[in-house]
Amino acid sequence: MIHETNECLRIGDWKCAEKNVRELLKSEPNDTNLQMHMAGILFEQERYKECINYIETLSFKHQDLDYLVKKSNALEQELKNLGVEKSMHFRLEFDGGPSKKDVMEALAVLEVAYDSISNLFDYLPENKMSLVLYEDKEYQGTGPRPDWVAAVFDGKLRVPVNLMAYRDVYRPVLFHELTHSFVRAMTHANVPCWMNEGIAQVIDGSHNNEERPLGAYPSVESLRKPFVKEKDSATVKMLYWFSRRMVEELLWRDGGGPDAFRKFAKCLQDLRELGMEGSLKKHYETTAQDLLESVR
Repeated sequence: MIHETNECLRIGDWKCAEKNVRELLKSEPNDTNLQMHMAGILFEQERYKECINYIETLSFKHQDLDYLVKKSNALEQELKNLGVEKSMHFRLEFDGGPSKKDVMEALAVLEVAYDSISNLFDYLPENKMSLVLYEDKEYQGTGPRPDWVAAVFDGKLRVPVNLMAYRDVYRPVLFHELTHSFVRAMTHANVPCWMNEGIAQVIDGSHNNEERPLGAYPSVESLRKPFVKEKDSATVKMLYWFSRRMVEELLWRDGGGPDAFRKFAKCLQDLRELGMEGSLKKHYETTAQDLLESVR
């Protein structure tokens, strides 16, 4: 059952995971690891009130549980305050007064992007995805962020509604953020930032012809950790450029066609068990450092 539960968690089958974790908790009711999984499973199913109430019954404290309570309260408030439109694969929430045209255009672009990315990765997410078109900064997501960040993915795709006035901007942004959503759905793992941002840039296609920015080469460690913690815009450009080139190099080694993207998707999915270096070794016979050196 533990093996089956881990597989359910890996692929995001939350109903299966909940059923198994509840069963395991019957025999191990005080297992804090199972209890934390239970809280996370309720959160992933957007059962925010249940998640909060469940955490309040637990006899221990943990920063991850504190985050789930904070995030659940914020998302529960969003559900009350935001307008909603739905399509086959998306739930779109919005504040302010975006036009019906903007809302439906965003959903149409997302559905096209969904089909494209699912074909590239040969993967269909289990659950419907959410997009927030925000005007008020209250809905731009929790946590501090530098000024250069506009759109983000934090479990929901969050895009400022004013981008909808610029077709050449919002389409790649939606493709970019949706790629992050697919990566999360596929992996449920700690994905190195260069892999996550690199594949998102390749798919959004907006920076494919940019030359390398001037400045010092980044380290593997700086490419691995979240870029949103970096405030210097020149450094950020360098990190994004190398991320894209490193992922392009992996794709080009296999011809850059559909099979190359599917192989990259399998590399992402193996991160959970093998880690970055182990998965790169298995699928590409390389290391992150060697890959970085090859694109300098």
